[in-house]
This record gives sequence, structure tokens and C-alpha cells, in this order.
Amino acid sequence: MTDDSAVRDLYSRLLDAWNRRDAKDYASLIADDGTIIGFDGSIETGGQEVEEHLAAIFADHPTASYVAKVREVRPLGPDTVLLRAIVGLVPPGADDLKPEGNAHQTLVAERHGDTWRIVLFQNTPAQYHGRPHLVEQHTAELRELLTARP
Repeated sequence: MTDDSAVRDLYSRLLDAWNRRDAKDYASLIADDGTIIGFDGSIETGGQEVEEHLAAIFADHPTASYVAKVREVRPLGPDTVLLRAIVGLVPPGADDLKPEGNAHQTLVAERHGDTWRIVLFQNTPAQYHGRPHLVEQHTAELRELLTARP
């Protein structure tokens, strides 16, 4: 598996764990010193802290599911890769995106031996203040992925 494929797979597994509301699987992808920066600006470091944070969220909130499109995968060095994606959220019980949940996600992964782990994951709201055409463009691009699903 190429580095590009391995990091795309890592990102896919991260979103899958979120969509399944599995804090343990999600946290297992984070490096011991890895940091996530959430949609609300919260910062968690290390797998245990991430797992505890997400377990509380999943216990108290019906979370929406991610739909994502990777925009860029770029090596930063021999064992470090940057991935950027756009995402949207489909609320529980719905079949369409909620544009208020649109975001840009950035992931930095490091390889240790044969294993890739996330050292930084940031989820930034994509609200495009004053530019509704960009909200529409972001949402439409992800809706194409929804309609392509079996």
C-alpha cells in the first residue's frame, strides 16, 4: 500500500469510527502525543483523552454522520503525510446534509514502522461568512457523493 493510500485509509477509518459512534476505535488511530481540535475548538491530546472526550459526546448527543471528499494528500517528509478534505454532516434520521455542519478537515499522520497514526486532526467549520455561494458549492459537491452511494 502506498503512503497516499495508507493515509486515505487511516482517514476513512477515523470517519467510520465517528459514524459508528465508536470512541475506542477512533482513539486507537491517534498517536500517544497526537492532538485533535474539534469543530467547537476543543483540544484533546492522546488516545485516552480523545476516547474519554468522544465517549461523553456519544453518550449524550445523537451525532450526525460524516460525508467526506479528500482534496489533497501530500507528503511532508519520508514518514509524514498531510491530508485535507471537505466534509458535511447528515443528521440522524435524515438523508441530506445540514450545511451548517460543513467543515474543512486537516489530518497530519506519521508512520512508525508499518503503522500510521494521526498526530494532528483539525475540524474547522466552513461557514464562508458573507459568501453563500461557497456554502452551496461545498454542499453540492458532497451531495454528489450521497447520491452516488448504493
